[in-house]
Amino acid sequence: MKQEAAGVQIPGGNAITLPEGSRIYITQMLGNSITAATDIGLVRITRDEADRLGITPKEEEQSTLPPDASLEDRVWDTLKAIYDPEIPVDIVNLGLVYGVEVITHENGKSHVHILMTLTAPGCGMGPHLMAEAETRALALEGVETVDVEFVWDPPWNQEMMTEEAKMTLGLI
Repeated sequence: MKQEAAGVQIPGGNAITLPEGSRIYITQMLGNSITAATDIGLVRITRDEADRLGITPKEEEQSTLPPDASLEDRVWDTLKAIYDPEIPVDIVNLGLVYGVEVITHENGKSHVHILMTLTAPGCGMGPHLMAEAETRALALEGVETVDVEFVWDPPWNQEMMTEEAKMTLGLI
């Protein structure tokens, strides 16, 4: 690494600083984050920190939605750019997002409520995935406020994954 970089330990979710000169091996570079194996274990690094590592991340895929897509469709689409740091599948296809509700206010701006879960209740990455979902939804035109609610019922299981996710993971 060219200089020290901030990251989040996987799966604990603890913020860490990788010292300059750390050895890293990229295991996945999807969405807005990079997962790297380091001497201290797996670490999630944001695109913003990638330059410090001497990495040029590939460009994020652009939305293929039509310009007149509903705000709800745009929220679902932006959530597909958030990847589980240990599994190369986005949180929508992984079945972690249970619902999106858009409430439009009189001022024309909207509140977005995202209902989601995790693959395991003790996952330390939950707050990071939640924050990224909130940030991405809030960045959409027309969104004024966002709240992300974690629920544990129904508990997540592999049957909640899309066929695409199962194929990616070699489950079918």
